[in-house]
Amino acid sequence: MLLPFYNSNLLEAGCDEAGRGCLAGPVFAAAVILPKDFFHPQLNDSKQLTQAQRNVVRKEIEKKAVAWAISYVGNNEIDRINILNASIKAMQKAVKKLKIRPQLLLVDGNRFKPMKNVQHTCIVKGDGKYASIAAASIMAKTSRDEYMEKLHKRFPHYCWSENKGYPTLYHRESIRKFGVSVYHRRSFAISLRQHKINFVH
Repeated sequence: MLLPFYNSNLLEAGCDEAGRGCLAGPVFAAAVILPKDFFHPQLNDSKQLTQAQRNVVRKEIEKKAVAWAISYVGNNEIDRINILNASIKAMQKAVKKLKIRPQLLLVDGNRFKPMKNVQHTCIVKGDGKYASIAAASIMAKTSRDEYMEKLHKRFPHYCWSENKGYPTLYHRESIRKFGVSVYHRRSFAISLRQHKINFVH
């Protein structure tokens, strides 16, 4: 069962990202402040839910959260600053967009950079431990999935509507066949250079 808070005396925001391991597209992040008594029976780490379940829980989060915000960092910036820094930057951007300033950030994972006037604590596999992080994981995942489904309409041959940019066999074979799009992370495609891949626009 997910824990409702880390410190009952502080206003907490859960933070998580989605799309870190993808070959294409941005990394998305969300920050969510939940009421201390928030409960939904399907709230969990987004990876443990179906797309339909995530969409149902997302609506409840949007309706009942004290505050929530979503942000992202694009593939070109990921290539410039690396995926870890991009993930942290996306989470920090989401926190800054919150309408209410949290006192404590619960960050999924083991790496983060301090922000001014707000404490943080990193929690490995936190999206399966704390409600606010699980909520952030759902918000980030569903938002990114929607974004990749829109990109799919421009680049249907990569099947991003299904793989969302992750390195499935079909996605890798499509890269070898059609080349790398402007939304692919070039720093992630080093191993593909031997195939003399072209960049497509």
